[in-house]
Amino acid sequence: MLAIWCCFSAFARATPHPTLRAAVNWIITVVTTVPLALFALWGLITAIRFQHWVWVVLQLAMPVFGAFLYFFFHLHTHAESGFELPGAVDKKRIKRVEADLARLDKAHLHAELGDIYYAMGKLPRALAAYQAAHERDGKDLDIRAHLGAVLVRLGRPAEALPLLQGVVAEKPRHDHGHTLMALAEAQTALGDADLAIATWKRVIAGNSYARARVQLAELYLARGEDDAARELLKKVLEDDRTSPDFHRRREAVWVRRAQRAMKQVPAKKAN
Repeated sequence: MLAIWCCFSAFARATPHPTLRAAVNWIITVVTTVPLALFALWGLITAIRFQHWVWVVLQLAMPVFGAFLYFFFHLHTHAESGFELPGAVDKKRIKRVEADLARLDKAHLHAELGDIYYAMGKLPRALAAYQAAHERDGKDLDIRAHLGAVLVRLGRPAEALPLLQGVVAEKPRHDHGHTLMALAEAQTALGDADLAIATWKRVIAGNSYARARVQLAELYLARGEDDAARELLKKVLEDDRTSPDFHRRREAVWVRRAQRAMKQVPAKKAN
């Protein structure tokens, strides 16, 4: 880029025609500023995506310089091995699994591909992979549970319900309660509040997931059971204040939802 800039600058200085010189200077400006602007935008989006809020503020204050600092002093030093850009590991895993699938068309490989896409938030691709896995092995608990979970997130709870019910019937604590949570979400989406509340209670009986507490609290609020909702939301907010950073980042979306829900809870009446 520096060589191109030097060539254009030399050409502009040597050009006697004012219009041509102005055009060359405009090209120089575009060539030098657009890549820097795109890099700054990428740095800001990446910091927001990973909830690195200190780096977000720094980059807003110093857009290009802050992005360079973020790139070299955070992403580089926090790479798990070598020098990896965000998402590079997932792309390598996808290529590896796809290469394995080309040689061996097995259910567990389709399921692994689905897990990668699910973690990346690419739900339609995850669904296609899980469906392919289910076609090859319709009895595997993990495949059925993950297919059901992605169907819930895609707004297809009626299709998810029998899959999740079957897994929970065979193994109630499957995936450390995550399958049970997906079942509760499917029941909520289908309008069966009684069953959903019962399922959420099963979840929080053995876990302290903010995801479960918040959604159960929202069901209580809809029923006017304000005290029960308040207690659950208070626990979410109290846990957040004492949790380590990695846990707070993971639960951040539910903490924000708890804060919004808490505003809807009427003040507790004094005795």
